[in-house]
Amino acid sequence: MNDIRMPPRHVAMDQFGCREGELVVGGEKLTTLAARVGQSPFYAYDRGLLRARVAELRAALPRAIQLHYAMKANPMPALVSLMAGLVDGIDVASAGELKVALDAGADPAEISFAGPGKRDAELRQAVASRVLVNVESMRELPALASAAQELGLPARVALRVNPDFELKGSGMKMGGGPKQFGIDVEQIPAALTEVRRLGLAFEGFHLFAGSQNLRADSICEAQQKCYELALRLAAEAPAPLRFLNLGGGFGIPYFPGESRLDLTPIGANLESLLERARLDLPQARLVIELGRYFVGEAGVYVTRIVDRKVSRGQVFLVTDGGLNHHLAASGNFGQVLRKNYPVTIGNKVGSPMREVASVVGPLCTPLDILADRMDLPVAEVGDFAVVFQSGAYGASASPRGFLGHPEYLEVLV
Repeated sequence: MNDIRMPPRHVAMDQFGCREGELVVGGEKLTTLAARVGQSPFYAYDRGLLRARVAELRAALPRAIQLHYAMKANPMPALVSLMAGLVDGIDVASAGELKVALDAGADPAEISFAGPGKRDAELRQAVASRVLVNVESMRELPALASAAQELGLPARVALRVNPDFELKGSGMKMGGGPKQFGIDVEQIPAALTEVRRLGLAFEGFHLFAGSQNLRADSICEAQQKCYELALRLAAEAPAPLRFLNLGGGFGIPYFPGESRLDLTPIGANLESLLERARLDLPQARLVIELGRYFVGEAGVYVTRIVDRKVSRGQVFLVTDGGLNHHLAASGNFGQVLRKNYPVTIGNKVGSPMREVASVVGPLCTPLDILADRMDLPVAEVGDFAVVFQSGAYGASASPRGFLGHPEYLEVLV
């Protein structure tokens, strides 16, 4: 007897509702929302889902764990303003993001500034803004000391450590081995000596081993290793640790066969680390820094079908937006072998009329593909193709000026 197995499917995109055959985002049917926006393509982010995700994490993780939003995942000002009121802190990766976070009302005392290649002017802005700088290079230390002396303000610093291990199962490894991120752990003692010599206001360590991980056991292992490493390094620190960022790495399911992350073991692991920290590091706040996990599943990219064509038996739905607005969904933002994001025809959800079709953008390149031969509701010109899991690394991570097509809009509903 042959073993016939069904091909893997995307996890159900059941975070959004459906009404009268249409996707519902922020309480609005898709066609109504499109009329309200006034043009396509557009990104829409659901406030209710953003609030629910933060509440879900609060319930699953120990109360003493602080949650920081890494706004590189989605720097839309209205969204950052909402998140600033829901989480305990904001992580920024440039002076531009710092301005957005401050304008959004984030408390400067709870803003951290990470990223390689910080310019001296940016470091000066960080000191003037009284935010915590996650130092990624020995070069940053004297520049921070100079800014502090000039401004008469303390330079708050945490050292970002490039550990000697990686986050197993991570879609994007941010630590371990040669990296442009952080200071190699072997150099941390020398960096701590320099922090002491320059009189910088040392607060702690930042460790970020990797991102987009769906394996709870790997995340727990990385958190344990990061804690042990920080505890060892703290013995040489010029002041007691007040801040320990254990990174994030929480992933969301994008591709067929992937499942949502189980938070239960992560919560239990963090509770055990907190119990240890009460004795080992009594003044330290333990922080989890997340971007994609907060916002990724709360957003959709909506693009209108402008042409339907059949080429040698294959159906192509040509839309008014593509990789210029959503590079990640096209497979050109880190994928080695292209895989489909979950996609549907947003105004024909649940239609029994289905076909295998490809959704492609308007750009003059064969790379401009949003869905490659997917099982979709039969669509016509004027219908809306919707890409799920688009709340993170969508709009701001795409080459929107490529080939001069019209801009997208973003709405928070």
